[in-house]
This record gives sequence, C-alpha cells and structure tokens, in this order.
Amino acid sequence: MNHATGPQAADVESRYHADFAMGAHSARHLRRVLRLYLVRSGLSDVTDAAELALTELVANVVRHVPGRRGRVCFLLQPGGVRVEVADGCPDLPVPAAADALGEGGRGLLIVAAVTDRWGVTPYPGGRGKTVWFECVGTADEAGPPGGRSRPGTW
Repeated sequence: MNHATGPQAADVESRYHADFAMGAHSARHLRRVLRLYLVRSGLSDVTDAAELALTELVANVVRHVPGRRGRVCFLLQPGGVRVEVADGCPDLPVPAAADALGEGGRGLLIVAAVTDRWGVTPYPGGRGKTVWFECVGTADEAGPPGGRSRPGTW
C-alpha cells in the first residue's frame, strides 16, 4: 500500500500546482494531495469540504473538457485555501436544475453548498477558464508558514 508523506508545516509552500490530463482516478489522487497540503498547513478543518468540492470540479473536467487537460492549483490564504481548476475549454459551467432522481447535474450545487465562495473566471478570447472555490477555516496550532499567497491567477 502506498502512503502519502510530505513536508512538515514549516516546509509547506503557499502554492501547489500541477498540469496533467485528468482521468478516472485523478480526483482520488488530488484529494490525497490536497488533504496532506491542508493538514500540514494547519487547515485540517476545511479538508472535507475542500476535497468534496475539488472532486466535483475534477469530475467536470473529465466529463466536459475535450482531451481532459487541466491545471490544479492550491493557494494558501490568510485563514483558508483557494483551489483553482483551469482548462482550455471555452464552455463555462452552469449550475444545472437537476432532476430529483437524476444521476448528474448537482456538482456546482454541491460546490456552492460546501465552500465559502466559488466562481468562474473566463480567459480572454474564449481560451478557457478557471473554476475556483475558497474554504475559510481556523488555523490549527501555529497555522501555515509565512508568505501565504493571495488569490490570483497561475
């Protein structure tokens, strides 16, 4: 069995990002990275909400983005985290009015329910977009290291 290990709180960077083609197991792997990143940064109280929202955004890339290429970025902020999932597809996500018995259409509704803020930033000229969310928590112990990143772009 593989075990994820990582830096201690003092070694955690204020930003993590990765570019890759997303597939069926990407959400699981990214949840592990995000949980490790948040726990080591002193933000364990937002891990469940952030993992669920991340899963929904990754699922949208897998389902709706041709080629499934995307970029994931975790940005530490004062008292929380901003997670961004970017892709080159110009189609903007729209919260669907899901059928009560339907199997899909609830992803963005879930993101809105479990995060403090979320949104979409389209790129100029229809070159893609970034879908993001923020979770605000209470820092554990000493909290994350200095030099936190502010919300922004890649």
